[in-house]
Amino acid sequence: MTRYRTYGDAGQAFPIYITVVAGLLFLAFAYFAVGQAAVNRNGAQTAADAAALAAAQETRDELAGRWVEDILDPQKWQDIFAGEVLGLEPPCWRAYELAAQNDASVRGCDQDGLRLTVTVQANKSAGDSVIPATSTRRAHASATAVIESLCTFDPPGEDAEEDVLPRLNCEDGDDWELDPEDLTDLPGPEDLFDVHLAND
Repeated sequence: MTRYRTYGDAGQAFPIYITVVAGLLFLAFAYFAVGQAAVNRNGAQTAADAAALAAAQETRDELAGRWVEDILDPQKWQDIFAGEVLGLEPPCWRAYELAAQNDASVRGCDQDGLRLTVTVQANKSAGDSVIPATSTRRAHASATAVIESLCTFDPPGEDAEEDVLPRLNCEDGDDWELDPEDLTDLPGPEDLFDVHLAND
């Protein structure tokens, strides 16, 4: 009689054991799916960050080029350093390039002065899993890059000499004495402007 009850108890425990194991496996697959989704989101954020920075750097380079073109007209410098320049080429093509390199597609690219915001969508979903939504949903992410002037100068007064250019005082500690007769050594775009991701 005792042996019969022992076997009976074991028989009753087996379905419980199977249920527990199945539950644990389901949880493991669910955690794996969540991990896949997190990796997908991180990849989309990386693509958005790279795209926004690339677009901002394109604008930075154009502003630096415009400064070189107008270097002999210091009255225009302030507008250039503030990004208030007409005729700049839209920089979003760089965002498209960088997003594609990171396996994502640009869904929005907006410029507001010296701020560029890019929104991307991952080209791939997190893949098939026990969570149905992850098999079709694609991660989205956005990033904003900011361009900031690194240099200041004293605008020339009305009585300023025409053959003297203002000295640039830049945050890296370099002061640029500009000789209108010898403009071979000029600060580069990275000396004039900083490009970084916005914290907000």
